[in-house]
Amino acid sequence: MPLDKSIKKVLVIGSGPVVIGQAAEFDYAGSQACLSLREEGIEVVLLNSNPATIQTDHSVADRIYIEPISVEAVERIIAKEKIDSILPTMGGQTALNLALKLKREGIFEKYPVRIIGTPIETIDTAEDREKFHRLMLEINEPVAPSARLTVHNYMDDIPKLDIYPLIVRTSFSLGGSGGKILRTKEELSALANEFFRVYSDEVLELEKSLEGIMEIEYEVIRDNAGNCITICNMENLDPMGVHTGESIVVTPSQTMSDQEYHNLRDSAIKVISALGIKGACNIQFALNQETEEYYIVEVNPRTSRSSALASKASGYPIARTSSKIAVGYNLTEIINPITKNTYAAFEPSLDYITVKIPRWPFDKFEVERKIGVQMKSIGEVMGIGRTFEEAFFKAIASLETKESKSLRLPVSDEKLRELIRTPSDLRIYAIIEALLRKWSPEEVSSL
Repeated sequence: MPLDKSIKKVLVIGSGPVVIGQAAEFDYAGSQACLSLREEGIEVVLLNSNPATIQTDHSVADRIYIEPISVEAVERIIAKEKIDSILPTMGGQTALNLALKLKREGIFEKYPVRIIGTPIETIDTAEDREKFHRLMLEINEPVAPSARLTVHNYMDDIPKLDIYPLIVRTSFSLGGSGGKILRTKEELSALANEFFRVYSDEVLELEKSLEGIMEIEYEVIRDNAGNCITICNMENLDPMGVHTGESIVVTPSQTMSDQEYHNLRDSAIKVISALGIKGACNIQFALNQETEEYYIVEVNPRTSRSSALASKASGYPIARTSSKIAVGYNLTEIINPITKNTYAAFEPSLDYITVKIPRWPFDKFEVERKIGVQMKSIGEVMGIGRTFEEAFFKAIASLETKESKSLRLPVSDEKLRELIRTPSDLRIYAIIEALLRKWSPEEVSSL
């Protein structure tokens, strides 16, 4: 398909202030999107409430609005600028949630404006956990057992539940906000009582916790004709139970068999095609390597932190390519700007290793160092090397913390066991210390 000539003026929605869960990664995506659209002669209007970003530079967009990211602000911009299209998939969860609010408020009926890229119905399905689970079951893709609690049914339903340990969360959330692992009926009852006392019109989503098994991500791009490619896959060093944004992530995967890799790749393409994604997205799997069973955890129908990591690790311009797809092009028509002589339909091939390690602020603030399903990290570093060890230690050196400089933890064996057993920012150093003390890899692994 050629460029859609009806697209004249596009509103790109940014991610707003830097908060835990989304930061510079979305500035990177938004900037690439604006430049990519302007290459096609399309006028770009940017809305972002944070002036301290690259995308709010005058050279990136034609018109820039530093306003609250709200329905009211978008409506004023649409009316003033005569916007015909909105691109919400480059601004993280903030922009996606705003797009859904615009639909609910009737903005798309009131003005001659449309969402480009991934359709609003697809965003709604991927973000609403009940709709997403229903679709996965329809296409015979495995998801963890789940349940929903409302203010009307929770007192009757909690005694009947038998999916412990379970993870509780709310739909349309970012960075695992609202997420918590519960192990007993008493814990769930206490949380539900408190939650529905404050949010009586909300829903609590419950899923059986898959903690302890491997977490894998695939970065996928799908175009308007249904062509689908995987940019790369990412293996989380930390198992399920630790948010992927809090995990050390290796690209490409290091411990998966060829069969496991292709099984999950086929599943990713099947799921993304069923959803009807147009552009980039990220899909997360939980994989039990002992049985080769897997579960679909979730799909982010947008560029994400993982998209920025995958783009920088692979050299594939994910946000730029997604923007071209949003205005009508297919992967077979987009020239890769890195190679300049191949098309974007070619999957990148990595002959090196990248390792991402989150950066936590625990050296500056006195807070609990334990990490889990809610994000606490404020950024991340990446090391690149020919081997895992090289990339891993380059990333550690980039953290520039007291522990990363010494690599040693002068603690007792008992304390060391506890640090390895409990996820925290110190666990990688505890593992290094244990191996230097001649503990066997098998003992460290079991802990």
